[in-house]
Amino acid sequence: MKKFFLALSLLGLFTVCQAQTTSSSPTGQPPTQQTTGVQSPEQFLGYKVGQHFTTHREVVAYAEQVARQLPKRVRLIPYGKTYEGRPLVVVAIASEANLNRLDDIRTNNLKRIGMMDGQPTAGSTPAIAWLSYNVHGNEAVSSEAFMDVLYRMTNLSDAVTQKVMNNAVVLLDPGLNPDGHDRYVNWYNQMVGQTPDPTPSAREHNEPWPGGRYTHYLFDPNRDWAWQTQETTRQRMALYQQWMPHLHGDFHEMGVESPYYFAPSAKPYHEDITPFQRQFQQIIGQYCSRYFDKNGWLYYTRERFDLFYPSYGDTYPTYNGAIGMTYEQGGSGRAGLAIQRADGDTLTLRQRIDHHVASSIATLESVADRSADVVKEFGQFFDKARNSPVGSYKSYIVKANNDPSRLKALQQLLDNNKISYGYAGKSMSVGGFNYMNRKTEKSVSVGAGDLVISAYQPKSTLLKILFEPNSTLEDSATYDITAWSLPYAFGLQTYGLTTRLTPGTAPAAASATPASAGSGSPYGYVIRWQSMPSVQMLAGLLKQKVRVRVAEKAFELENKTYPTGTLIVTRGNNEQFGPRLDTIIRAEATRTGADMTPVQTGFVAKGSDFGSDFVTGLKAPRVAVVSGEGSQPPAVGEVWHFFDQELNYPVTMLDGNGLGTVDWGKFDVLVLPTNYNYGRFLNDRVLTQVKDWIRAGGKLIAMERAAAFFAGKDGFDLKEKAGSTDSAKDRKAVATDSLKIYGDRERVAISDETPGSIYRVNIDTTHPLGFGLDNGYYTLVQNAYNFDFLKEGWNVGYLKNDNYVAGFAGRNAKNKLKNTLLMGVQSFGRGNVVYLADDPLFRGFWYGGKLLFGNAIFMVN
Repeated sequence: MKKFFLALSLLGLFTVCQAQTTSSSPTGQPPTQQTTGVQSPEQFLGYKVGQHFTTHREVVAYAEQVARQLPKRVRLIPYGKTYEGRPLVVVAIASEANLNRLDDIRTNNLKRIGMMDGQPTAGSTPAIAWLSYNVHGNEAVSSEAFMDVLYRMTNLSDAVTQKVMNNAVVLLDPGLNPDGHDRYVNWYNQMVGQTPDPTPSAREHNEPWPGGRYTHYLFDPNRDWAWQTQETTRQRMALYQQWMPHLHGDFHEMGVESPYYFAPSAKPYHEDITPFQRQFQQIIGQYCSRYFDKNGWLYYTRERFDLFYPSYGDTYPTYNGAIGMTYEQGGSGRAGLAIQRADGDTLTLRQRIDHHVASSIATLESVADRSADVVKEFGQFFDKARNSPVGSYKSYIVKANNDPSRLKALQQLLDNNKISYGYAGKSMSVGGFNYMNRKTEKSVSVGAGDLVISAYQPKSTLLKILFEPNSTLEDSATYDITAWSLPYAFGLQTYGLTTRLTPGTAPAAASATPASAGSGSPYGYVIRWQSMPSVQMLAGLLKQKVRVRVAEKAFELENKTYPTGTLIVTRGNNEQFGPRLDTIIRAEATRTGADMTPVQTGFVAKGSDFGSDFVTGLKAPRVAVVSGEGSQPPAVGEVWHFFDQELNYPVTMLDGNGLGTVDWGKFDVLVLPTNYNYGRFLNDRVLTQVKDWIRAGGKLIAMERAAAFFAGKDGFDLKEKAGSTDSAKDRKAVATDSLKIYGDRERVAISDETPGSIYRVNIDTTHPLGFGLDNGYYTLVQNAYNFDFLKEGWNVGYLKNDNYVAGFAGRNAKNKLKNTLLMGVQSFGRGNVVYLADDPLFRGFWYGGKLLFGNAIFMVN
């Protein structure tokens, strides 16, 4: 009974909060007071915003209704669909005069900054302010707030709205991640009863795995702005580049016990953030604080959320000249419609909405009050980029390393970000920084046709940040990875030049396309194993049951040298296809862009002939991936996306809770992404089954924490190092060791961390796990696992004493990462265990790791 009356009292509190917060907006203007005849969200939906979570389709439908009712001031701009088919739209709101010339405003902005040819037309230019909601799907308050902000922006009787409309064009994106949003909303609406239960342990506050935070493929869309690996990001960024807004606000939620966060951001700020951008962080904070102070709401600034990693919704716009910031409301997916906090207060959805609405309006007001300055500074940002770019390097030279596919992948990323490039028109020698050996060389050989990227271009600042060998950190306590340099991510020989080179437009002379190379019916085909297209072609051939073999040694044939790992397809053991084999091979080469060559003989000049025991057959593996509770959804999603979208190769996703019922005879490969729960998934009985399966010929690939789970377990060779690599002096305990400063606890803790730093890996390229990595491999280290070298197995990838390249690594972490195994293979009966201490598929953008992971799947037998 006590619980019953408690629920009634909390319901009463919830109802009162709703009545109070819906009766007026944060500035005291009644939200239903309109002179335009536009329906309020409540009138359209049939319930008050904050009483129910709204699906993405209903949110978009409301925006469509407003656009129909106010066509002279509101316009919908569709920009695509999600993987699950939900619409992606931006809502443009402007004065009638500005909406009539909306496209002129957009193109004039691009012309002023050099991203469109032509001269801008005369006349004043309003600031363009873009607010993005619900990038994390279960931070669903954002889409609810969007409807109130949209409605508020149609009310011309409101003084703030009038000011914003007179001085700015407003772009509102109701949901950057509709698939994740609806995953959360549909689940929550099924869990909640007529009366929301604020008890934190109630099921409506405990979202099941994987939660609504992520996209369909479980990627984090707020970390994908620069890399654009996901379809929603690519479509949104294509529209973003067509507008290049002057301000971008990104709306989020955080833990239930936190209040509200807005700018100014925490340190570190990237060194290339301009004084004006830093100053405007303060201005945003001042405007938001007025709204929050007036209502007595708690908030904080300058903590936790920094401006460093380049692929966020605040940093990416900032590095593209805009004022970018993050807003974080306490609550997130746990909060539901109402939740009781530790202090006994009840946080309601309506309260969370009010906070986001207030910060949205405050932000728009701040830019409206300084529209001319914002537009002026934005133009100066790009003037500087084109005429006096930041950074030491004025040009970058990128070589293909005999792998045009790897270079093509980099070019695609540059294209997506509107970073221009060209080619060297002639051979020359200049001084420059060599990314691979990290030395400045007096003579760098530039070959005709090498990729040349000039820093003198509109996107110069973004270019510099994406290519900088080691980003300068003003504070080591960061929110994300601290290194991302594209030459290391793509494994491409790159030079940074202090000399300005003007690139030409002509690419290197193209060789014959794989599809047309050769004619008739050759003896066979060889396919260089060197980057992702090679993996894609192998996957495509195996799916069609083509028999493929791999050369374990380099060989020379018909005056060409082919490296270890080269794929070989001969007519002799593919008789079942007849002449259709040539069609299949050439079609796959064309589809993937792999380097394929027809050959007339299997008799090689050097190395092993095609019939040698050192040319081994490959099978089409039946692959399973473990997912479920305890797994990090992005880690699972990266593997799923790799097979489903990049390889188009079948993969079975297993729920970890059901491993005890799996018919292991149906699989050849089991991938274990990082997971905190393997102790439960792989109990003694299941682990025995898995061991028996490996002994019978199965292959286990254990990644990150999954590898750590097996360290020290019976039958597995992986072990952690017995002692520290600290010196004896460092290890000596003294009485004062326990004297610590409480205020320094965060900084003390990070001495053991490496939140995304780059290391050069020593690779045994003769082992199948190292095939194709002859030009070196760089890894992104996120955890210092401290693994010892395998005593019986193969230590394929490892660090010695000085392999650090870039990013922050704490002192203790750096010590652990000396003489450490990163990639190893252990024979286990007739099968193998592959240990990967780092994630080679990190966020889908670490291009060099895709070949390594392809080796683990297809090559290690």
